[in-house]
Amino acid sequence: MADREPTRRSKQRRGANLLSSRIARLIFASNLAGLAILILGAMVLNEMRASFVVAKKQDLVGQAQVFSNLLAEGATFGQPQPVLDENLARATLADLSLPISIRGKVYQPDGELVGDSYFLSDRVVVSSLPTLQEPSQLSRWGRALSEWAVSTFGAIVPDRGGDAVRTQTFEDEFAVAAAGAEAASQRFNDRGQRIISVSVPVQHVSAVVGVLTLESNDIDEIIRAERAALIPFIGVAVLVALITSGLLTIGIARPLRRLSAAADDVRSGSTQKLDLPRITRRRDEIGALATSMEAMTEALFERITSNERFAADVAHEIKNPLTSIRSAVETAERVKDNPEAMAKLHKVIAHDVGRLDRLITDISNASRLEAEITRVPTETMNIARFVQEIVSTYEHLKLDGNGPTVTFEDATMGADLRVRGREGPLGQVIRNLVDNALSFSPPEGTVAVRIEQGRIGPQTTARILIEDDGPGIPEDKLEKIFDRFYTDRPKGSAFGRNSGLGLSIVAQIAATHMGRVWAENRDAGGARFVVELPAS
Repeated sequence: MADREPTRRSKQRRGANLLSSRIARLIFASNLAGLAILILGAMVLNEMRASFVVAKKQDLVGQAQVFSNLLAEGATFGQPQPVLDENLARATLADLSLPISIRGKVYQPDGELVGDSYFLSDRVVVSSLPTLQEPSQLSRWGRALSEWAVSTFGAIVPDRGGDAVRTQTFEDEFAVAAAGAEAASQRFNDRGQRIISVSVPVQHVSAVVGVLTLESNDIDEIIRAERAALIPFIGVAVLVALITSGLLTIGIARPLRRLSAAADDVRSGSTQKLDLPRITRRRDEIGALATSMEAMTEALFERITSNERFAADVAHEIKNPLTSIRSAVETAERVKDNPEAMAKLHKVIAHDVGRLDRLITDISNASRLEAEITRVPTETMNIARFVQEIVSTYEHLKLDGNGPTVTFEDATMGADLRVRGREGPLGQVIRNLVDNALSFSPPEGTVAVRIEQGRIGPQTTARILIEDDGPGIPEDKLEKIFDRFYTDRPKGSAFGRNSGLGLSIVAQIAATHMGRVWAENRDAGGARFVVELPAS
């Protein structure tokens, strides 16, 4: 039975290997670097702006409390019902000499304006009013993006609690101050300027006789300065993006283009192999891809060359019986009157036709086997049990009593060796070697099949040994017998009964299973074939 890994486990392995990829880490790092710089800059500037707004509010609150005390001492009178003297309040407000960025207002508890520092001072503020128009689409997008950023990164921005400046109307702010508490807010004034406003009650003893409001309108200038401060961060992010894009182009895109161009050269026939030493030396996926493509190209051209040689060998082997048949037919025309010669020629023709039929059948089987090796998936099998089942199919020889005996021995001492392979091709290896041994063994001989445990370095192997009682193999032919169409039969054997493909097929199947096969002569006489396969 095949040992197949579940699909879910394979997907988990692929996901676990994702971040172990050097190219994947490079892509992730390069794409996140610029974004990280922008996020860091935005968070730093947002923190600076929040700190400034809170500090501005606290400064205004301190000034408002001092000015409120001055108003309470110099502009209020009356017992038991104190009131605010409007003239004294305006005079006190004018004497404060507030800076141009701060505007002070004094109100009666009912909301009536008593004095405004802009009108009580000698300053004249000249500025152009902004054009009244609907906000542009870009402004709407900017505001939406700002709101999204606040909602997204609000969780990681420190919460200032009561120090935060809320956005609210002046009426709400005034109502809080008129009730005897301090209030602060941020909003836009009638000139379209963003302001921070602080309102505190003016009290005589514990009675609220008025409200003092201080407004600071230099927030827009600070925000513009912050936006200007963001430009270096944007520049650095853009520079990092350009550098990483260049590195990606040099490190990924350019080698892939070279690899693609080399593959096109192979496809067009300009060259027969890929030669990209600089790319194959890379220790990442591109280097592995180039190495695999080089190996694939070499294997492909080796397969093409092998097929060409095979086709030439096939043509040569088919031509021999055809030449013999043609010669016999031509001779038959000249000896029509000789029945004995005609009978011999007919026998030659029949023999060559049979030889041609066997040759074509073996060639067809070899071609079909090659296709099966590439298509059929491998599976794990108990090699001892597998070989024993194949050997058991030769028991009829013993029952008939007219051929050699085939025996099986498991010399692994219960090691339960398992080999990963394909049942069909491996079965053909055993049958081809057993049939070959039977063809060389005398009728009273024995073909012994034995399984042993071997080792190549740290790798455990399974060895399949097939021994016969035949004449053995010439020492100079121990390797040549695995060539295609090679036959070397002992004297007295019938010629043409073998195509010479059996042992070459065995060698091919063993190689595709990461194993090997070799032949040797036994000390007691006969030949021994050994197939060694890696065990799992």
